[in-house]
Amino acid sequence: MNLLRSTLKRYPAVILTLLVGVIGLVMLATPARDLAPRMVGVYALAIALWQALEMVRSLLKGNAGLDILAVTAITAAVLVGEPWAALVVVLMLTGGEALEGYAENRSQRELTALLDRAPQLATRITGAQPHDSLDNIEIAEERTETVPVADIEIGDVLLVRPGELVPVDAELLTTTAQFDESSVTGESLPVEREAGSTIVSGVVNGSSAVVMRAQASAADSQYQQIVSLVREAQESRSPMVRLADRYAIPFTLVSLTIAGVAWWISGDPTRFAEVLVVATPCPLLIAAPVAFLGGMSRAAKAGLIVKGGGVLEQLARVRSAAFDKTGTLTTGHPEPRRILAEPGFSEDELLQLAASAEVYSSHVLAEAVVETAQARGLETLSATEAEERATNGVEARVEAGVIRVGKPSWIAQYAPALTRAPLEAGELAIYVSLDDRFVGALIMRDQLRDDAAPMLASLAEFGITRTAMITGDVEPTARAMADQVGIAEVHAECTPNDKVRIVSEMQPRPLLMVGDGLNDAPVLAVADVGFAMGARGSTAASESADVVNRFDRISSVADAVRIGRDTVRIALESIWAGMIISVGLMLVAAVGLLPALAGAWLQEVVDLVAILWALRAIKGSRILQKR
Repeated sequence: MNLLRSTLKRYPAVILTLLVGVIGLVMLATPARDLAPRMVGVYALAIALWQALEMVRSLLKGNAGLDILAVTAITAAVLVGEPWAALVVVLMLTGGEALEGYAENRSQRELTALLDRAPQLATRITGAQPHDSLDNIEIAEERTETVPVADIEIGDVLLVRPGELVPVDAELLTTTAQFDESSVTGESLPVEREAGSTIVSGVVNGSSAVVMRAQASAADSQYQQIVSLVREAQESRSPMVRLADRYAIPFTLVSLTIAGVAWWISGDPTRFAEVLVVATPCPLLIAAPVAFLGGMSRAAKAGLIVKGGGVLEQLARVRSAAFDKTGTLTTGHPEPRRILAEPGFSEDELLQLAASAEVYSSHVLAEAVVETAQARGLETLSATEAEERATNGVEARVEAGVIRVGKPSWIAQYAPALTRAPLEAGELAIYVSLDDRFVGALIMRDQLRDDAAPMLASLAEFGITRTAMITGDVEPTARAMADQVGIAEVHAECTPNDKVRIVSEMQPRPLLMVGDGLNDAPVLAVADVGFAMGARGSTAASESADVVNRFDRISSVADAVRIGRDTVRIALESIWAGMIISVGLMLVAAVGLLPALAGAWLQEVVDLVAILWALRAIKGSRILQKR
């Protein structure tokens, strides 16, 4: 009963059409059989009038479609005495809504799964203070309360039971714990974390209850930001719907021409109706957006949030690609090699000053500096104010003065005595100053991602003819990394404005830009397709990008292009297949070999085949997937 009520609510036009058909068939077996065709015809004409009004509204909005064929076919079929054929065309129109609903639900399954997994509730330990150590926190059951995730505040102490989702980004207080991070990072095996580690929201706790301290509100936590991006992606509509509509005018003209010629040659107006009932592929236009929704679902399964079907279309056409270096082509986990302190400063003093500023930076190198200082037991200095300077570095005001950490050209503006450190291939240097004094440099070495070179090889196979590295790092380091992955074009020591200018001028287009940090946000926004390595990158980069990679692997760039190419191909195949079959049926009907009622049912089959073909975009091409 509930299922019937739900179906009636969702698809009233379909149910009404079927009901009219059943009543008409029953009437044929009664003395009122002569009234059955009239009732069916009146109903079909009423639907045609409703469709005509909807068509006029669409035309006033500038959207041409194929509804004119459906309206003409229904009207012509009724006028020439084929009301049952008209009813089948009506069923096609109203049934298209049900098919679209099924197809959208099927194709959005992965996107919806992400939304459904979003943490909703959290267990808060009452009475615990933000500064309490784990030893001071009483975890009795009567001292816990279940609250909505939105009510969690920074500093709240939380209890996460076995198998539960971590509700917000939080610091682990329990000595050690294991987590399933596959939904966020793509790591398939459980990951062990120690006390003091940041655990992002959305990961699943292991087999033991753990205690955490909230580091961010729900709105600012990682999984909730992913959910926000997914909602944005779900609400988007593909420009391929408009591309399909562009086929509407020539297809309509061809259909009306074939129908008119058939009528003129045969002298029988019935021939006109017989042709048009197989020329009403309105659900075929559903095939294009369904294919793109399927492509977005396939991307979500691969850890990619694609913000609209238009992005997939651009990905399919990409001809150039540009990459940031640190955290994008490299792992973003640099290893400290040397600490070069200037006279008057010790290594620990240099490292402490650097960490005191870098703790306020979102750059991937900053985390390595802070972790190195912590490993040496060095405490960061309290800052009264701090600011990150995109591409240049970060500065923080402490009691001893203003600390600046970053690239040499920026530091030299404040500390003219700066001397550049000698670097080996693959090394990079972070320079530090205190007011106008040059303190020294930290020599780091980052590792290229193992999948960077194969990814670039795949892009070349997809027809991307130009690749470039665009980075704020110094030329020797950038060039060494580029040579290892086979990128010949390198733009080093770039400011955000430089990156925007270079990307704006790069040819051929469309251009794909891949980055991860705060300084990449402007250039991701200006690229034809901005791709953010969002697993550990900045929120600004994710928000300005067209594609956000939830998993920390660069091979996803090639996956995105592959999915885009596959999706566009399947969408166009669905459109062309539907139109070609329809034209074939029209030609058969034009010579009088296809009665109107049989033709109407055949058109239903064609529409269904086209939509099912479009659903192939969810899985994509088997050949491409094996690469």
